[in-house]
Amino acid sequence: MMAGVDAFYLPVSDGVFDSTVATESPWGHGLQHGGPPSALLAYAIETYEPRPDMAIGRISMDFLGPIPQGRITVTTEVLRPGRRVELAEATLVVDGRTAVVARAWRIGTAAGAATPVPAQPATPTPLPPPQDQAYLYGVDPSWGYGRAIEWRFAKGSYAEPGPATVWARPRIPLVADAPTSGLQRTLTVADSINGVSAELKVADWLFIPPSLTVTVHREPEGDWILLDATTTVAAVGTGMAHATLSDTTGEFGVATQPLLVQRR
Repeated sequence: MMAGVDAFYLPVSDGVFDSTVATESPWGHGLQHGGPPSALLAYAIETYEPRPDMAIGRISMDFLGPIPQGRITVTTEVLRPGRRVELAEATLVVDGRTAVVARAWRIGTAAGAATPVPAQPATPTPLPPPQDQAYLYGVDPSWGYGRAIEWRFAKGSYAEPGPATVWARPRIPLVADAPTSGLQRTLTVADSINGVSAELKVADWLFIPPSLTVTVHREPEGDWILLDATTTVAAVGTGMAHATLSDTTGEFGVATQPLLVQRR
């Protein structure tokens, strides 16, 4: 557990939450990192008119601006109902401004409906032993989100540019007094793929992701999520972060982010 913090969000009433210090962005104490709000919208969609015969197969976040700390209102609706597939949307509002919009496809499931075809390779990179926690250059090591996640690098590090293979585990629940699903844990850490795999020094360059898309073929299991992440940068100042997502039993999905890349 993170000392003194019970969760990333504290529920106030139906659809209303208060953010905690665990959501804190590395670039400003009054801002939230993109991971926890993304996970909160996944929580909203998963708990809105839930159907045991459906699971989220793809969820996309559009970040419409900085996400302030404070009281959050989340609204959810089904845009395209269906018997086998449906599209749901959740919107996160802070200080009267829409900050994040998520859309998710929920896909019908049934035991024995298909012949399973496992991802390759079937065995993920082993989970390393505990490591000293280190963060991006110039980031205060006391920042809330960083301390709320345990990071274990199998390849790469925050200190060196380039691809990274890192296991990540939220230390606290997403919403106080509510279970955290595997997809919610994934969204909590997936927005970090551009940071862990930055190809240019973050002391000199900005990597701004306006969106995050996570596609999964099954529900991840356990506390740990493996991000096998790379970043590609074009000469015109655009880029893409990509990660294969695994749990301790194997691959379960992918995450992608478009990037604006600029000198600081």
